[in-house]
Amino acid sequence: MGGRAVARRLIAVVAAVVSATACASERTSPPTSPIASSTAPSRTDGLPDLGAPEVVAQGIEVPWGLTFLADGAALVAERDSGRILRVVSGRPPEPFLEVPGVVARGEGGLLGLAVREDYVYAYFTSADDNRVVRFRPGGPVEVVFAGIAKAGNHNGGRIAFGPDGMLYVGTGDAGRPSLSQDPTSPNGKILRLTAEGAPAPGNPTPGSPVLSTGHRNVQGLAWDATGALYAAEFGQNRLDEINRIEPGRNYGWPDVEGGGGADRGFTDPLLTWSTEEASPSGIAIAGDTLYVAALRGERLWTAKLSGEVLVAPRDYLRDTYGRLRTVVVAPDGALWLTTSNTDGRGDLRDGDDRILRFPAR
Repeated sequence: MGGRAVARRLIAVVAAVVSATACASERTSPPTSPIASSTAPSRTDGLPDLGAPEVVAQGIEVPWGLTFLADGAALVAERDSGRILRVVSGRPPEPFLEVPGVVARGEGGLLGLAVREDYVYAYFTSADDNRVVRFRPGGPVEVVFAGIAKAGNHNGGRIAFGPDGMLYVGTGDAGRPSLSQDPTSPNGKILRLTAEGAPAPGNPTPGSPVLSTGHRNVQGLAWDATGALYAAEFGQNRLDEINRIEPGRNYGWPDVEGGGGADRGFTDPLLTWSTEEASPSGIAIAGDTLYVAALRGERLWTAKLSGEVLVAPRDYLRDTYGRLRTVVVAPDGALWLTTSNTDGRGDLRDGDDRILRFPAR
């Protein structure tokens, strides 16, 4: 199929640890007591009942990024192999592309995926850095943005096109917390770029790709119906966060973990969990419901969007499918979810890793 034909079949994706002894995204050490976290899940009216999922695919090796084609087929990134698979319910996954230059170490590898017009975009760890590339199926791979410091952990990796048509990139501090407060570094930030990788017009600092600072490790990006951006943030030992992102705001890391930074000029999160409950990676928004895929927490969190606040957190699938990495709303309204038990930190179940689908309700 030619690039122009593929272009008509692609749609934009709906939607973004320190050392091994204190690693929020994949940690095994116990957390300290939180200073402020969500209460036990609430059965408050207004949140959905998901029902039982369909297993769309299994035997996937560390699925990470997930996006969709116009025909409803999904593209799924395998972190360690560097492969992108085409996944359709009822059929075995098919090879789509193996991204050249992927170096998988620790939490690095082939991470986020997004689609824009006739290009597929991918965020991955190379021999030198973390970078974003794009390609037309059958064409060469082009570098869109490079120079994001890499490490064994805190590589960020979620990418998504926003309602404004700009490319948003969630990065991590690469285990160097000071980078999050360094305005010259792309690490520990949310970046806002044009489709070609240039700093987007209207960014807080003209000529800079940086939208917001003070992030530890961003792996979830999603927008509500008003166009407001939300991001998932891995804490260190105490608190994981959901933040409402506003241009030019500083979200506090490494000076603040969780709330309590407003009196010092930082922006506090809307919602926090203890690290043992969450370790939030992918997020998605459908209607007034925020979905959060939890790794260490091994559950799917939901919360109700009410104005500019999040209320009534409630969890699903606790200890059912293990670690959950990515959640995305498909073009038909179904909710897709990936497990992450083959990443070296999960308890393997027969058939891991899986791609799950909850029909639209």
